[in-house]
Amino acid sequence: MSLELDAEEFERIVIDELDLLPDEMVDGLENLVFVVEDRPEDGSLDLLGEYQGIALTERDRYGFGELPDRIVLFREPLLAICEDLDELKDEIHVTLVHEIAHFFGLDDDELHRLGWA
Repeated sequence: MSLELDAEEFERIVIDELDLLPDEMVDGLENLVFVVEDRPEDGSLDLLGEYQGIALTERDRYGFGELPDRIVLFREPLLAICEDLDELKDEIHVTLVHEIAHFFGLDDDELHRLGWA
């Protein structure tokens, strides 16, 4: 049985987990917004989160007036894989770290090597 939380409760947990991330991980996050959506555009439950933007390592003339990059957490897929609140908090934490790593230019191979994917 999967966990059930409404969007507001889920977002509160995401904010709490963001606050728990180490300062050295979040200090460099500029022009980035965190968003919660119910599901990915294709409606699947396969994707837990997604970084949408240009990684810091890929930017050259990135400056003022740019739309912010986005890290999206998908509520329904995350809830579907979790049986209790502690498991959900862990999954949100790992998903945030994973997507923030993409913002900083780490790819999935590097994340696997570091044990974060």
